[in-house]
Amino acid sequence: MTKSIASRKVDGFLKKEKKWQAEFQKLREIILECGLTEDFKWMHPCYTFDGKNVVIVHGFKDYCAIMFQKGALMKDPDHLLIQQTKNSQAARQIRFSHCEEITALEETIKMYIQNAIEIEKSGLEIEYKDTSEYTVPEELQRKFEEIPELKTAFEALTPGRQRGYLLYFSEAKQAKTRDSRIEKAMEKILGGKGLRD
Repeated sequence: MTKSIASRKVDGFLKKEKKWQAEFQKLREIILECGLTEDFKWMHPCYTFDGKNVVIVHGFKDYCAIMFQKGALMKDPDHLLIQQTKNSQAARQIRFSHCEEITALEETIKMYIQNAIEIEKSGLEIEYKDTSEYTVPEELQRKFEEIPELKTAFEALTPGRQRGYLLYFSEAKQAKTRDSRIEKAMEKILGGKGLRD
């Protein structure tokens, strides 16, 4: 197994990291031993195989994690993979709260990484839900009826941008909040932009 070369950007990121520095360092060491290429994307260490994202290391308030881009396709014999949110279709995480946990699971982590690499080698892809399978909130439907050009602009967006908006609007529990979110997003939708553009 070839060992990867460390990225200077990740070196810089780790120097600044306060909460999960030891855990990130240990995860980095394990992942680099698996022959992946280290990069820095989305403000986090990211590890690729033949240019495809395989695993990302990131930290949260109560845990740090490695996130497998195609985790939904992976074998999970130790029941470690966690779906971060109910709308996560592809990615899965393995979570850690301290360095000792990572050290104890080192061989298992390597096994999971090798499985993720095999998935990339095989060319397997995630079958995402079609945008039409997502529910359009009533509040958005009403806006479409009031402002037909909003509906036209929304339908002209890429499927990913449409899904992003639908999930964002739908996750609000109160109608008032959904209305407010839609109101604030209208200019972006009319401008052909996604939620994060």
